Amino acid sequence: MSRPAASELAIELYRDPPVSREHNVTTEARWFRWLLTGIALVFLALFLVMPLLDVFYEAFQYGVATYLQALEDPDTLDAVMMTLLVAAIAVPLNIVFGIVAAWAVAKFDFKGKSLLTTLIDLPFSVSPVVAGLVFVLLFGAQGVFGPFLAAHRIPIIFAVPGIVLATLFVTFPFVARELIPVMEAQGKSDEEAALTLGASPLKMFWTVTIPNIRWGLLYGVLLCNARAMGEFGAVSVVSGHIIGGTNTMPLHIQILNEGGDTAAAFSVASLLALLALVTLVAKTLLEWRYGDELARSHKH
Repeated sequence: MSRPAASELAIELYRDPPVSREHNVTTEARWFRWLLTGIALVFLALFLVMPLLDVFYEAFQYGVATYLQALEDPDTLDAVMMTLLVAAIAVPLNIVFGIVAAWAVAKFDFKGKSLLTTLIDLPFSVSPVVAGLVFVLLFGAQGVFGPFLAAHRIPIIFAVPGIVLATLFVTFPFVARELIPVMEAQGKSDEEAALTLGASPLKMFWTVTIPNIRWGLLYGVLLCNARAMGEFGAVSVVSGHIIGGTNTMPLHIQILNEGGDTAAAFSVASLLALLALVTLVAKTLLEWRYGDELARSHKH
């Protein structure tokens, strides 16, 4: 019986890889793997889980009645509504920007493509406080556009538009960064086939592009929404901390804490943490239910 050629053996291994090959990728001893896993778990327990549990403990230590009373305070309700309003404006705008930017980067070849990709990542490297100061320099009373805005009574700084702009700046990479690798991996063949078969560009977008990127898009939206509701630095600079006017939940927590009302501060903090946990649960359910499709969409 003749031995198979090397190329035939390689093809056979590719088609039907041995089960043990996956487990031989790493050669570390079992105790070393357990050690690394244990260090990671202890680190997360000390710096993530315990502080989070402490927030809920402090929030409820004076009883449920005190907790609910803090959340029913009119200033707290205003802060909650402002947070939800800003997220409701910023997230849809980021969806539009993320799809447009990802489409341009993934589908087209043009000069300056690397620069565009770098600019998309800029908010990750710039301090949110610096971002807030930039908007103050542009739209503040003494800023570049300040006199024009004042003459036409268009409020930006210390008003909702300024908070939305600051939130947009710090959150716009999330959707685009999720979609770019997905669109690059899928290429242009599906869209070109749809156009060849007579579909209009809009129909091609809704029936081909959106279904192909839906999981990456949803993943990016969840991350974007979580960051939008929890943003503090940039919003703090442009909001003016007007109680009942421009306060978001993170700013309201700071004001309550600095005013000595720690019970109310932790109550609002627990609500903000709960909103973040809901996002995390949604992300986990998404990965559990559609893990295979998500893995395929992220493969690049």
